[in-house]
Amino acid sequence: MLRSLRCSARASLFLGTALGVLGTQAWADDDIVSKMEQEMSRLQAAQAHVQEEQRTINHDMAILKAEIARHHAASASTARAGSPHAEQVASQENHPNHITAASLHRHDNKTTEPFETPAPEREMTAASGLVPMRGAHARRDRVSLSPTGRGLIDTDKGSELAVVGHRAEDVLVHFAENGVGPHPRETLGAQAAGAIGDHGVFHLGPVTLMLGGFVDTAAVLENRHIASDTFNYWQDMPYPNEPRYHTNNFTGGARYSRLSLLARGNIDSESTISGFFESDFGAGAVTTDPYESNSYSFRLRQAYLAYDDNTEGWHFLGGQAWSLLTPGRAGIVARQESLPETIEASMLAGQTWSRQWQVRIVKDFFHHRLWTGLSIENPATLYDTTGFSASNGAVSMPNGSTVTIGENGVGLTNDTAMFSNEIAPDVIGKVAYDPVWGHYEMEGILHFPHDRVTMDHTGHNNTAIGGGAGGSMILPLIPGKVELRMAGLAGWGINRYGSVLLPDATLKANGSPDPLFGVQAQAGIIAHPNPRVDVYGYFGTQRVGHSYFNQNGGSYGYGNPAYSNAGCLQELSTLSCTANTRGVSEVTIGGWWRFFKGKFGTVEAGTQLAYSRRQIWSGIGGDPHTSMSQIFFDFRYLPFQ
Repeated sequence: MLRSLRCSARASLFLGTALGVLGTQAWADDDIVSKMEQEMSRLQAAQAHVQEEQRTINHDMAILKAEIARHHAASASTARAGSPHAEQVASQENHPNHITAASLHRHDNKTTEPFETPAPEREMTAASGLVPMRGAHARRDRVSLSPTGRGLIDTDKGSELAVVGHRAEDVLVHFAENGVGPHPRETLGAQAAGAIGDHGVFHLGPVTLMLGGFVDTAAVLENRHIASDTFNYWQDMPYPNEPRYHTNNFTGGARYSRLSLLARGNIDSESTISGFFESDFGAGAVTTDPYESNSYSFRLRQAYLAYDDNTEGWHFLGGQAWSLLTPGRAGIVARQESLPETIEASMLAGQTWSRQWQVRIVKDFFHHRLWTGLSIENPATLYDTTGFSASNGAVSMPNGSTVTIGENGVGLTNDTAMFSNEIAPDVIGKVAYDPVWGHYEMEGILHFPHDRVTMDHTGHNNTAIGGGAGGSMILPLIPGKVELRMAGLAGWGINRYGSVLLPDATLKANGSPDPLFGVQAQAGIIAHPNPRVDVYGYFGTQRVGHSYFNQNGGSYGYGNPAYSNAGCLQELSTLSCTANTRGVSEVTIGGWWRFFKGKFGTVEAGTQLAYSRRQIWSGIGGDPHTSMSQIFFDFRYLPFQ
């Protein structure tokens, strides 16, 4: 009996041990299988990524091969046409269906056969009714890979490729091959103009949504104290009579971080309707707290709709956008404005620009090389009332009359700003030309300052005519690497279109508007040593004329030599320092470095050195000048670039 119990206990112990070993082994096998499955999933994902990359490479290679074949065929055709002794030549490309036929020339009987367009281009031409489109970007929007992955096929109207947006400038207009082209994808110019990157693209049926913008953190160290953050308000540049002239100032913020959204729908392969919205936090509301919350307001930068017909060459835009006076980079195309790469939010002294309501119509000719545009835009007049007594847009004149030039904002407008009387919109016209080298523009503007003079309970209205003309150019000194930009504008009553915001007009002795002459200009060299670095140098200036009168022992107008500048050079002087600005000039250099770029976006850093000089109209005590030196720093994250 005892022996039997011992045997039973041994058997139970052995069985338990075996089961434990088997359970442990089974648990270990399950863990190994799980790890193997995880590794298999990782490898499958990597394989899918590699396959997608290979498809992209095949697509680009096919495009390049087609372009090379087209250029070779065109070169060969030109050479044969120029040779009177050439015999019949026929060649067939490596790509299937790409056949070129040469011209036939004989001594006694000349017969010329037309040059045949490669098959895919013939299909695209037939589908659209246009001549073959130029450039790889144009072909990319109209073709896709064949099922074999080795050739190209026409996607025609309504295809998926027709509604896939990569970059805004690739979507609509096939730009002339001028060595300038649209903003390089990586540069700050593209970001400042609101161009859209490859990331952040979504599709809602036939509508494509493209996100844009960046997170920005900028700072400035300057040797004068001007409470305008990284936005330069040059007319507030102090003279030695103010203690803030003698103090340094450091300030920083993230208020110029930007958000944008482009919604685009293709009506067909050659016509598009789109809407663009762009905003940042650059507004300083009355409740802004610079000591604790820094609660800067969300503000509107751009909001417009656009319709473009690429077949007929008509382009329409309505809403708030960059003024047509703003220099462009290619054609007359929204989001292709030529803006300086500077960090300062006011861009550059002498830069011509405005963002405002407008209705614009543009027509292009000669395969998008010549552009004409006409725009009616929201008017405004910056009045200077030095010497006059003014309150809420009402100016008291020395003859006893009252001139109404506007009213402070009410309702939902800014109640601390004066909104001028305006009788008509600004009318702006522009011609742009993109030859084989460079981009060139000429523009003109008409502006109509308007006020009302009241005396002895009766009055009359006055309207003056202002306006001017200007132009700009971009010269690709080394295409894709170095370019020279120049722009300028001159005229009467149009100074608000310059970054310095000099006055547009003052008042004559009879109370009518008196437009002031002004000129603004800028030039710069911009270089892209490699895809990760931009460097730039600019010089800009804006200057304004003077107009004044003296009556009943008083001095009035802008730049009157009877004004006193005697107290400008002594700290806390009791003497006057009228200091009507005559001109502001700025020279600046800087650069951007994109030190991180990946599928999660781009991170870049920038720095800028700037020197500005302010001059005033001479008065009693002369015309002393003042200056300011600044260094800017910026870090920017672009999730959609």
